[in-house]
Amino acid sequence: MGDEPRSFPFPYQPYSIQEQFMEALYNVLDQGKVGIFESPTGTGKSLSLICGALSWLKDHRKRKEEEAAQLLNSSQIVSNQQLSTSLAHSGITNSTEPDWITEFVQKKAERDLITKLKEEELKRRKREEQLEQIRHNSQLRYSLKRKKDNVQEEALRLLQLSKESRESGAVDCLEDGEEELIVAEYESDDDTKPKNIRYVDEDDDVGDLEEEHVTKVYYCSRTHSQLAQFVHEVQKSPFGKEIRLISLASRQNLCINDEVQRLASVHLINDRCMEMQKNKHEKDKGEEPKRKKGVTKTVCPFSNHDAVQGLRDESLVKVRDVEQLVTLGKEIKACPYYGGRSAIPAAQLVVLPYQTLLHESTRRSSGIKLKDQVVIIDEAHNLIDTIACIHSSEVSGAQLCCAHSQLTQYMERYRNRLKAKNLMYIKQILFVLENLVRVLGGKVGQNPKAQTITHPGPELHTINNFLFKAQIDNINLFKVQKYCEKSLISRKLFGFIEKYQGNLLDTATKENYKSAGLEKYLQSLQRKDNHDAHSPDKKKPADELQPAMASPMFQLESFLFALTNANKDGRVVVHRQGTVAQSFLKFLLLNPAVYFSDVLKECRAVIIAGGTMQPIADFKEQLLFSAGLSPDRIVEFSCGHVIPPDNILPIILSSGPSGQKLEFTFHNRETPQMMDETGRILSNLCNVVPGGLVCFFPSYEYEKCVYAHWEKNGILDRLAAKKKIFQEPKKANQVEQVLAEYSKCIQRCRGGKDALTGALLLSVVGGKMSEGINFSDDLGRCVVMVGMPYPNIRSPELQEKMSYLDKNMPRVDGQSPGKVLIENLCMKAVNQSIGRAIRHCGDYASIILLDHRYARPNTLAKLPQWIRASTQVQSAFGPAFASLRKFFLEKKERNSV
Repeated sequence: MGDEPRSFPFPYQPYSIQEQFMEALYNVLDQGKVGIFESPTGTGKSLSLICGALSWLKDHRKRKEEEAAQLLNSSQIVSNQQLSTSLAHSGITNSTEPDWITEFVQKKAERDLITKLKEEELKRRKREEQLEQIRHNSQLRYSLKRKKDNVQEEALRLLQLSKESRESGAVDCLEDGEEELIVAEYESDDDTKPKNIRYVDEDDDVGDLEEEHVTKVYYCSRTHSQLAQFVHEVQKSPFGKEIRLISLASRQNLCINDEVQRLASVHLINDRCMEMQKNKHEKDKGEEPKRKKGVTKTVCPFSNHDAVQGLRDESLVKVRDVEQLVTLGKEIKACPYYGGRSAIPAAQLVVLPYQTLLHESTRRSSGIKLKDQVVIIDEAHNLIDTIACIHSSEVSGAQLCCAHSQLTQYMERYRNRLKAKNLMYIKQILFVLENLVRVLGGKVGQNPKAQTITHPGPELHTINNFLFKAQIDNINLFKVQKYCEKSLISRKLFGFIEKYQGNLLDTATKENYKSAGLEKYLQSLQRKDNHDAHSPDKKKPADELQPAMASPMFQLESFLFALTNANKDGRVVVHRQGTVAQSFLKFLLLNPAVYFSDVLKECRAVIIAGGTMQPIADFKEQLLFSAGLSPDRIVEFSCGHVIPPDNILPIILSSGPSGQKLEFTFHNRETPQMMDETGRILSNLCNVVPGGLVCFFPSYEYEKCVYAHWEKNGILDRLAAKKKIFQEPKKANQVEQVLAEYSKCIQRCRGGKDALTGALLLSVVGGKMSEGINFSDDLGRCVVMVGMPYPNIRSPELQEKMSYLDKNMPRVDGQSPGKVLIENLCMKAVNQSIGRAIRHCGDYASIILLDHRYARPNTLAKLPQWIRASTQVQSAFGPAFASLRKFFLEKKERNSV
């Protein structure tokens, strides 16, 4: 191709840095490498990712089609060299075989290849033609609506049956209503599935997941709002009309069945959905779900095969985000969750949250196949922590005691119906639960809230040491885990709990049934339920009846699965506090590369992107090198900002107006002198900074401490006389309101309708305002960082992580990896916060770092390059204030021209 740069489709004339970004991205995808891409907030990173990746995908698809056409049209289908290579990969060549055998094998391979290529080409053309017809033929598109009308009555009938079943209140004896609560016979510990179980959650859905997956791009980000924003960028891009995109999300986000949605809990929604799917499959096989004494096994009215297939096709011909997919599902009475899953094979761009891609079992159950595909992980600055968090697990003493109580009652209720293998595993799980409660200092069978901890505090153990301490080292957790997965014991237990909702004994009242006997007690519950069912005034909404801790077995499963990690890759925290109920066990994943390595091995190429990826060393050491990736497969790309260099003024300030040295260490940051000096600095800044000033503190506690001090000594009043003061709320649902009021205040001041010069927002590093919120233009003309937000080094979890890195990672510039981790965590948090101010090429802002330690060479090097290049280090406040005043005067004069 030469040195001539490629031309990328773009909705407008791209910046030069965007062209460089797309060129580098295209090359990484083409060469099958792993790229770490950094593009500052406001530089059009999303569009660069879209246009660069989809340009490569389009070219790749075209090349594949041309190669297939050449092979099909060529008289010599495969050259001897190509065939030898192909056969070598297949393991069929053998130099010791006679020539006639080799020739026969080669000819058969040729015929097989021709047949495969023809089938693939036929499938591709058929799929393309079908989607093209749906895209352009409105009559065909809306035949879907006619199909919907044909199944409307059936959907309404099923909804009514579902409602009647829920409202009937009927409670049956074992023979009539509880058969499905009993775990199926578990014959062996091999991979054979138990009898009479259909695993709806294991690639067993409404769509055709066996369809061959086309080459595609998987794009994932942290939040649904970020994913929706990305989809909207795709819609505006040159690829918006032609790309086949599907947005994936959880059942909780996509379910349109009100009867299921009202369950609220993710576990309960998943369980009810899969139970309905199981009933549907029984119906499809001619095993009509049995109606017993008025109780019907409900089938979801939105799982009609034709309607779901229609939604799949409709979703592929027009780019939609999750909300738009849900709207489409409601319109055509089809399930968006299963419709979306069935669209994955034919989709060219799949948009999904972190959890779905990074968690192996979730990925598998969603029908995602990464082999030879492209993965783009955006907003990846916290990727290491995200993977560790996804695969860590925590279970409380209250949950352990509750699980033991519920499982005991389940076993006693169905003891005579459970096979020996089931009883053996249930008893093993009860043994494990009893010992885990004992490790926390409690006993099962007693109220965990009433059991006081005598020796509080955290303990850290390796996995093996914890298993010895809990005396469960003789239990094969791999087999227990497989049993839980195959038998669906957690879901069966939940069904049992739901049946006797609100009536099962908790550990506090266990002695009540010891004398009376469990059978008699449960019979009395049945009589009570039947009485309540006929007392309308006693009925409560379903969500009120729902127990707060419906099935803690789900949490136990997660924790036991975590304990099957390699001993060196994790640690277990035993945290005793207050009572047994408040105490907890927590598994910490120390080596996230264990789970990321599968993604790296399977994918053709992986892109790790973010606005501020510095420091990058962490990603390479902890995720890539630890996963066995060679350095020559890693490509780094970092671009500057689109703003002119004189539109940003970063200053490291070493001392305040009174000459007080600025060093906000944990020991001296709460001294009156430091808090007073911070107030004086902000007061001076308010005099020259127009519009909004955002000030970040290391923690909520410190921000609260400083605010209270300023209230007492009058500094707060002086600040409020210049700018209206807002505080970041701790509750997420209050953030939008505070931001709206903050914005309105700045707009009023800008219009000259207020005596104030703007607003001052007191925020917290790592809080709601430090990530995902953009303070563009007048919303953030100055960002102030008070001190260095180091993590709590006393945390046992962090100490264990440092110790792990010191043992397993190389030293960095003479420093221990643990110490480097602390510095990197701090600077990542800083970079995320200060990058919020600049949003476009005409924007401008100042960044003030209040602490002399920022000037240390190693620390300064960890700032983003586009900020570091313009940074001034000022030892005194006077020159810094003069630079700041000059900066804003120049911008004011330029804007007035």
